[in-house]
Amino acid sequence: MLRILLFLGTNIAVIALISVTFRLLGLDGILASNGVNLDLNALLIYSAVIGFSGSLISLFMSKFMAKKSMGVHLIEQPQTPDEAWLINTVQRQADAVGIKMPEVGIFEAGPNAFATGWNKNDALVAVSTGLLQTMNHDEVEAVLAHEISHVANGDMVTLALIQGVVNTFVVFFSRVIGHIVDRVVFKVERGHGPAFFIVSLVAQFVLGILASMIVMWFSRWREYRADAGGGALAGNHKMISALRRLKNASDPHPLPDEMAAFGISGAGLKELFASHPPLEDRIAALQAAQARSA
Repeated sequence: MLRILLFLGTNIAVIALISVTFRLLGLDGILASNGVNLDLNALLIYSAVIGFSGSLISLFMSKFMAKKSMGVHLIEQPQTPDEAWLINTVQRQADAVGIKMPEVGIFEAGPNAFATGWNKNDALVAVSTGLLQTMNHDEVEAVLAHEISHVANGDMVTLALIQGVVNTFVVFFSRVIGHIVDRVVFKVERGHGPAFFIVSLVAQFVLGILASMIVMWFSRWREYRADAGGGALAGNHKMISALRRLKNASDPHPLPDEMAAFGISGAGLKELFASHPPLEDRIAALQAAQARSA
């Protein structure tokens, strides 16, 4: 509940900050003097509603969508020793970080894993059959610890918050740009002409690409934090061994785009748009931490 209140409070603070900033900079007067009668306060509210609606809906539907899209088989009553070991390991790690026991599942895919859910006490942790087949128990334990750290850190909520903020900026500034071009360049006096819709769409696309770099930067940063948490729970040597196993895999087995940011491994076409840092960088960070603690 505290994270949700923080989420809503941050939204209000962002809207208020932008509104006050524009007032102090006199942007309202500049636009009005050029015939741009744009209600910035109304546009801010409109942009925030659109920007946060998508991220909030995605957050609350995350577990359901993950189960459906990944074909996750939930372990309700363990049927094999491996399933019993998975349940016991996740329970022990959840107790260690002070969260409620997540749902645990298995999905058919190459070596990978993910965690999702709208809050840390209503989460899902899932591992792939490929992961269980290629890693030993120590390495799987480290992967589970990495995912539990994501849950305990509240990364799903924080990612939704950041996505909502950047969405708000993208919607807001794309509409401002479209409105200015429509009024100042094409001299449309009432309503909106075709230029507004065309320019707004183009601006939203361009700004959306730039905004995704911010979201992916945060995603990479939290991977280092989850690695550190996984090392603290399972042992740095186990976490390093698990990452090396992933690095040595001949096929990276990426998750679908909508789940990539929550997985144990993954990368984009370019480093700035990658949801995960390079595995060698993550291994180096853990080795440095291990050396400092030695």
